Amino acid sequence: MTIIRNPSNTPQPTAYKSCNHPATIEKLLRSNSNLWRGCNMADQGFHGRSTGFPQLDDILPGRGWPQSGLIEVITPSWGIGELQLLIPLMRSVIEQGKWILWITPPHLPYAPALIQLGIDTDQILVVKRDTSCRDALWSMEKALQTSNFGLVLTWQNWLPGKVLRRLQLAAETGNNLGVFFKHHDSKYSLSPIRIKIKDSLVKSNRENSDSFETEITVIKARGNFRSLTTRVNLYKAN
Repeated sequence: MTIIRNPSNTPQPTAYKSCNHPATIEKLLRSNSNLWRGCNMADQGFHGRSTGFPQLDDILPGRGWPQSGLIEVITPSWGIGELQLLIPLMRSVIEQGKWILWITPPHLPYAPALIQLGIDTDQILVVKRDTSCRDALWSMEKALQTSNFGLVLTWQNWLPGKVLRRLQLAAETGNNLGVFFKHHDSKYSLSPIRIKIKDSLVKSNRENSDSFETEITVIKARGNFRSLTTRVNLYKAN
C-alpha cells in the first residue's frame, strides 16, 4: 500500500497528463456514449410529459413531468399559480379520457374558469375539504392504483415517509401521477420531484415582452444533482 502524503508532488502517469487540456477532456466525454454528464439535465434516458412550459421542461429530467410517481409543489399561499402550472397536464389527461381527482382542495374548483382553459369539468371528481386525513389518503391511494384516473391532486401540508412510500408505490402500480400542494418544504421528503413556486412576479427579460413571470425552482428531481431555477409565464402555456 502506498500512502500519498503530497498528491501535488506525485508524478502523473502520461495518460492522465493528457487529460489536463479542456479540449481533450471534452473529446473523451463525447467519444463515450456510456458516460452520463451532469450538465445534460433533460437527457436522462426517458421521456417525460411536457409541462407545457419549455423553460421548465429544460430543467426537468426527461424534459417534463415523470410518467408516474409523486410530485410536491411548495407554495407559500394558495392561488399564486400552482393550478395554472398543471393546466396543460390536466388537458392532456382529459384528452386521454381519464379522470382527475381533487382531494380536499382549499376552495371548490371554479367550473367556468376551468372550462375557459379547456378543462372538461365532467371529468373531475372532488373529495370535500372536511374529509378526514385518513379517508383522503385512502382515496388517493385507490385512485393512483387504477387506470381510470390520470392525475390525483391533494392539499396536505405534511405526510410521514411511510405514507409517501406507499403512495409512490400506488402511483407506479397504476402508472399514475399524484401531486401534493403544500406550504412548507421538507428536505427529507421522499417524493421524487419537489418544486417551489415563488409568490411574487418579475417582469420578463425576454425581448419584445412586457409580461410578468413566476420564478419556479426544481428543488429535487431524480437525475438532477442540484436545484435549478427558471421563470415562466404561467398564463401562457403551450
